Amino acid sequence: MTLRTDLKPNTFDYENLPLITPNGFREYDARWQFGKELNLTGVQLLGLALGTYLHDLGVKPKVATGHDFRSYSQSIKQALILGLMNAGCEVHDIGLALSPVAYFAQFALDCPAVAMVTASHNENGWTGVKMGAQRPLTFGPDEMTALKTIVLGGKAKPRPGGSYTRVEDFRETYLQAVTKGHKLSRPIRVVAACGNGTAGAFAPEALRRIGAEVVPMDAELDYTFPKYNPNPEDMEMLHEMAKAVKEHKAELCLGFDGDGDRCGVVDDKGHEIFADKTGVLLARDLSARHANAKFVVDVKSTGIYEIDPVLKKNGATTDYFKTGHSYIKRRTTELGALAGFEKSGHYFFRPPIGNGYDDGIVAAIQVLEMLDRAGAKKMSALVEELPKTWGSPTMAPECPDDRKYAVVDAITKEYESLAAKGETILGQKIARIVTVNGVRVTLADGTWGLVRASSNKPSLVVVVESPASEANMRAMFADVDARLRKHPEVGEYDQKI
Repeated sequence: MTLRTDLKPNTFDYENLPLITPNGFREYDARWQFGKELNLTGVQLLGLALGTYLHDLGVKPKVATGHDFRSYSQSIKQALILGLMNAGCEVHDIGLALSPVAYFAQFALDCPAVAMVTASHNENGWTGVKMGAQRPLTFGPDEMTALKTIVLGGKAKPRPGGSYTRVEDFRETYLQAVTKGHKLSRPIRVVAACGNGTAGAFAPEALRRIGAEVVPMDAELDYTFPKYNPNPEDMEMLHEMAKAVKEHKAELCLGFDGDGDRCGVVDDKGHEIFADKTGVLLARDLSARHANAKFVVDVKSTGIYEIDPVLKKNGATTDYFKTGHSYIKRRTTELGALAGFEKSGHYFFRPPIGNGYDDGIVAAIQVLEMLDRAGAKKMSALVEELPKTWGSPTMAPECPDDRKYAVVDAITKEYESLAAKGETILGQKIARIVTVNGVRVTLADGTWGLVRASSNKPSLVVVVESPASEANMRAMFADVDARLRKHPEVGEYDQKI
């Protein structure tokens, strides 16, 4: 098939030729505006290319596939299945599902590969595919680049032997698996916020089965998303979650994104708990029961992991790694860590808790069990027991895609040079520099600043935090900003502290 990137809807060619634009191949999944950047014939070609890539990798071409609740997702999945079968793949279709349900299917159905049709929390009009060929990992930049090369280079190859199996009632199989062996000692009242996304068909029922008193919130499936996008990082959803906690006198609210691989938390007072702080609470709870536990977090996460006396007492260690669910998932597996936490709300629990992939429902169960073990303490009280820090939001100064990496390299070299010379920032020596994803500079008192390139926007990412004082946090930002201002290509911030 001749690939085109310029086809217009409502034309003869649009109905006959594949449309796939190169920009849809992201660092760790694929994401397009359906109709404008991708058509159904293009999805077939994507399936053929993915099947070809599985053969190239030497992976048994047995693929678990599902789709999220959008008006067009099932059609896209069916087109993808046609392509996979044309590539000689054995396809096992689990129907309407969350991304973690599809990942679970890889284990339950013994499928080496997965292809989940979802646009996650993106607005309607978007679609995409989350893919993997090595349980429990999903594709990273190398795999996505190889797949893109096959698609755009016309290297996809049809093969015989394709087949299709419809897996019946897989929702029940998943629900039984994730709730087995979990039972709360008391009926914690929890609001389950689903944003009318796919999680509404899974999360409230899972939490009920472990003994929670569940107040469903926007759990009716509605692919028009009439109230807000299902994204527990979005302030609109968080405000609704906070109101619901107070209205229903709940102990907390757990919010799920469009494909159920993320979980957001609002405490009993209606305060949002950023996922990195929730991760510290979970790490405290887990490390008390698993000696010398190892955790992985992304570089945007709080420095509390390094200074927390409870984690130190429990012998826990933490590794800071690249931001991105694919990276944290892979790093957690490589290090044999007990769990990984990403500030965006992805939680990765490895055996004996989970299978290593990000699952918002597994995370929600862990949060409820942690609260249950805390006895009479409320969620807000657990947060108040954490070391106090002053932190910024995630800020994004504009910077062109073709310049942002060079800017980050320059800032990295500048900080490394300061450290090598023994010079000070805020009157303090540099205690540590992490360069796995941009540059994260930590000072002697634990104050730190991060500069990295955004993986999906023409911007940088800047975060600062201090356990010492708000003044030090602001001073660290001033230091970072002054260095960025030497580069005229760096523009305005989307927000500031």
